[in-house]
Amino acid sequence: MAARPARRYLKPALYTVGVAAATGSALYMTYRPRDIPGQDTQSPLPVLEDGVFQPARFPTVPTRDEQIKALQRSAVANSVSARGFKKTVSDVWGFLTGGRAEEVQDDEPYDLLVIGGGATGSGIALDAATRGLKVALVERDDFSSGTSSKSTKLVHGGVRYLEKAVWELDYSQYKLVKEALRERRYFLDTAPHLSQWLPIMIPLDSWWTAPYFWVGTKFYDLLAGSENIESSYFLTRSKALDAFPMLKKEGLKGALVYYDGAHNDSRMNVSLAMTAALFGATIVNHMEVTSLTKDESGRLNGATVKDLVAEKNGKPAKEITVRARGVINATGPFTDSIRKMDDASVKEIVAPSSGVHVILPGYFSPSNMGLIDPNTSDGRVIFFLPWQGNTIAGTTDAPTTVTQNPIAGEEEINWILDEIRGYLQPNITVRRDDVLAAWSGIRPLVRDPKAKKTEGLVRNHLITTSESGLVTVAGGKWTTYREMAEQTVDEAIKEFTLVPRALPSPPLISGNANASDATLYDGTCQTHRVRLVGAHGFSKTLFINLIQHFGLETEVAKHLATAYGDRAWSVAGLCAPSELRYPVRGKRLAPLYPFVDGEVRYAVRHESAQTAVDVLARRTRLAFLNAQAALEALPGVIDLMSEELGWDRKRQEREWRDSVQFLASMGLAKGKLGLSRKDVEAGKVKGEFFGV
Repeated sequence: MAARPARRYLKPALYTVGVAAATGSALYMTYRPRDIPGQDTQSPLPVLEDGVFQPARFPTVPTRDEQIKALQRSAVANSVSARGFKKTVSDVWGFLTGGRAEEVQDDEPYDLLVIGGGATGSGIALDAATRGLKVALVERDDFSSGTSSKSTKLVHGGVRYLEKAVWELDYSQYKLVKEALRERRYFLDTAPHLSQWLPIMIPLDSWWTAPYFWVGTKFYDLLAGSENIESSYFLTRSKALDAFPMLKKEGLKGALVYYDGAHNDSRMNVSLAMTAALFGATIVNHMEVTSLTKDESGRLNGATVKDLVAEKNGKPAKEITVRARGVINATGPFTDSIRKMDDASVKEIVAPSSGVHVILPGYFSPSNMGLIDPNTSDGRVIFFLPWQGNTIAGTTDAPTTVTQNPIAGEEEINWILDEIRGYLQPNITVRRDDVLAAWSGIRPLVRDPKAKKTEGLVRNHLITTSESGLVTVAGGKWTTYREMAEQTVDEAIKEFTLVPRALPSPPLISGNANASDATLYDGTCQTHRVRLVGAHGFSKTLFINLIQHFGLETEVAKHLATAYGDRAWSVAGLCAPSELRYPVRGKRLAPLYPFVDGEVRYAVRHESAQTAVDVLARRTRLAFLNAQAALEALPGVIDLMSEELGWDRKRQEREWRDSVQFLASMGLAKGKLGLSRKDVEAGKVKGEFFGV
């Protein structure tokens, strides 16, 4: 009889324990301690030498001229077969000594020649170099000069892709989201100064959509698993308006907020290329591939390249034949042009799509909250995000033709502005004149050449190999660049029978033995651990040290810390004294933006910047933030680069023409395209900087 009362209390007790355990688990997942990138490192302080503070010393990237000489040395090897025995001996020696083969024979052909210096190409170069392979990369324009600098600036799994995966039962979409969420965390770990978490709001205009989006965002969190940092949450109407005051009140029921990553895309790309160079890769921009070379059997064994910088300087451009065991095509929208160099009859696999973005003043959005509109007038998704002190809005998705510097069409710009007006308060007027910059990026959507004609285009990537051995990687998105690179190098190792090697003495990227990333370079892919240039000594308080030691403005110091990481010490050291009480250093290139003179010098000396556009668009982001401000900064940038590179008058005039032409693709008003340098210096650029 005593057992019955015990059983009567046992069941409720078990329910209570179960509920408590579930509640405790949920609370732990929500409030568990997080490893937030940028909070676990200490920035290196300058060293006091003879009463003077000296910035931390970092390893330097070989100059562009030195990199070109390395390309020329590869031409010494007449063919891969002629060096076969020498290579075998070199490999054995490398294995026995724990060294790299190219340290023994520097005139050996490259293991890999990568064509294309965007995110994927630079990622491939870094992956191959950290596996002990001898790799070269050539880029016709500049690192990140194409699609990789014209993204939405998000590092994300893709909420809209997840929605399609569920409703269409599309496993490939689900897999893409799952992989991207994992890669999202690697961004934050390997480049904490260039990437960060960003809360993104989904406004709710009806109560029945609340559970729908709540389930969707929670599923998004679940897929991220342990890689996630912050969980999604619901906001009441009043809280949503408090977080995003510009939001239209009428019909607003509340909002859901989820987290994704944001980053500085072109600076991330440049950092990838420079990190690869520090690991021994030969990295050369403004080097055009004019033809592919083949051996007697018809297999690719390299390429002929031409230095475009020499042509800009009015000198004849000598062609260099670069020898390599394998060639990789990573040219994004220009993929098919390289494929046709290999085989003129090959069918095209890239269907280019235009993605237009516009930049508006920062007052149109909160500084720490983005917004996604999943229900635009034609079903496309549009983002409205804070970026670099301004607001970025986009993107469109329409078929286009491949051009080097595409121009955003007025129809697409106005469509974006119309959609923005639909979810902002009626008293907030969004005018066409508020657009500070507008650009079009070309997405290289791909079709598998082996697939049936009825199969559609895909947003995930494709890796193919031609009969002659050209490995092509195309498609994908910024977030998954690292995985694309890993898979491409894996394929190249198999295709070309390459032998990865351990790196017993990897380069000290941080310049500080105590800041090593502790990565074991054993010949396998380690790029999920390799911290990029600037990451090792970055901390969220680094800007304070920069202010104290260099007398920089607070806004400038914060910018340098997040754009360069620990290399901000070097950039600040290159800033000329202002001869003012404050700021002591750091002359701004444009009054309203934190870009300073030291960045131009650093870009030339340490990041292979060769043109004014390289600086204005990719090393700094001024051209993307405000086309008119970039035009007004152009004379000063040309003068600084002339001091560094010794440009003559003709080269300076050419830089002016080329830069103004580029700014036309950034949305510079047509009426300003004919202004001369004297006009700009005389202040004849009409109109004000919007956002003041």
